[in-house]
Amino acid sequence: MNRESLTMEFKRKYTEDIKKIVISFANTEGGEILIGVDNDGAAVGVDNADEIMLKATNAVRDSIKPDVTMFVLCEAKEIEGKMVVAVKVQRGTARPYYLAGKGIRPEGVYVRQGASTVPATESAILKMIQETAGDDYETARSLKQELTFAGAEKAFKEENIRFGDEQKRTLGIIGEDGAFSNLGLLLSDQCVHTIKVAVFEGSTKTVFKDRAEFSGSLLEQLNDVYEYIDEHNRTRAEFSGLKRIDMRDYPPEAIREALLNAIVHRDYSYSNSILISIFDDRIEFVSLGGLPKGIDYSDLMLGVSVLRNNGLAHVFYRLRLIEAFGTGIPKILECYHNQKAQPTIEVSDNAFKVTLPNTNFLREVSVEVEDEDDGLSDNERKVMRYLARCDTSSRREIEAAIGLSQSTTIRVLNALVDKELILKLGGGKNTRYAAVSR
Repeated sequence: MNRESLTMEFKRKYTEDIKKIVISFANTEGGEILIGVDNDGAAVGVDNADEIMLKATNAVRDSIKPDVTMFVLCEAKEIEGKMVVAVKVQRGTARPYYLAGKGIRPEGVYVRQGASTVPATESAILKMIQETAGDDYETARSLKQELTFAGAEKAFKEENIRFGDEQKRTLGIIGEDGAFSNLGLLLSDQCVHTIKVAVFEGSTKTVFKDRAEFSGSLLEQLNDVYEYIDEHNRTRAEFSGLKRIDMRDYPPEAIREALLNAIVHRDYSYSNSILISIFDDRIEFVSLGGLPKGIDYSDLMLGVSVLRNNGLAHVFYRLRLIEAFGTGIPKILECYHNQKAQPTIEVSDNAFKVTLPNTNFLREVSVEVEDEDDGLSDNERKVMRYLARCDTSSRREIEAAIGLSQSTTIRVLNALVDKELILKLGGGKNTRYAAVSR
């Protein structure tokens, strides 16, 4: 008789621990449990093999999630003249397997280490989930299974859409194994991802005026963050004769679309928060994850959409939060039609940034530079006034704030550097500009 090993376990009699061993084999390399064999490998036999096989089969079916029965075979066989029960387990394809009563956590997930069955670490559990789901974060089983959906239920109720277990399965919130998916986690009250918003004085991140962090269901975060930003979206009044004209700092539709874009398209495999920064002259929306595979910047500007989070986008579509896929960026640009200052979009391998310029801020700058006789052009004065409000600023930030083209901005900056009115700091992509102190 062989000794206990990575793929072999002996049990003198049937015990409830057999469920843990089955899980460990299914999560690791497979293996065999021999019931009726002593620890030293000597066969002692069992009195009622049929009864033990029934217990083992029922335990596997009722106590282990997801369903592992197709990978388990129970049979009676004779060893050294004694009748024993063999429980043969193959490596499963829907790992991690876990005790239904414990969930997907170390207390419920087991693996094999040498000849021992031990609780899996959280990193090992996460690795198994990723291996099973591939690159699809949404469909992977959530590490958290004790989820509630008060926020989501409210949103669905407002649209008169049912949100029972059947609908959760259809939407992919509940997976085929009956466990909550990561999509379910994102829509649950226990969502681990947050949105951080900071309000700064001036045009740099030097002085905080206010900050807040929003948690809960992404549906609740969407509403709460929009309301917070809206409170800081000032209204500037102008008069045309006797008629008052109110103008918001930022088009509300542009804020809405930028916020939706940050939530729907971010890469949730990263744990960091979405960051929103509100300055006097602009709002920046930074979400994690660059462009999805298959599209580039030019495709994005044309309205081409490759969804990273198909399930989340579908939920938002059902709730009429988005009208069609690929329309967010074109809508933002349309909101600034005929405006001097235009939104900017920056993309890296791991981040996506949308900057909305404050149109009223530009008007204020324009007023300040009128009728000045300082030997500078209007564009040079605008840049000087802008830089006077900032510690430093990049060329892209200046373009967005003042509404100049790239070539014009470069020409104006070079002229101001030559006149020794501004300083050029750094080089390459890290180049920034600052006004010379007088």
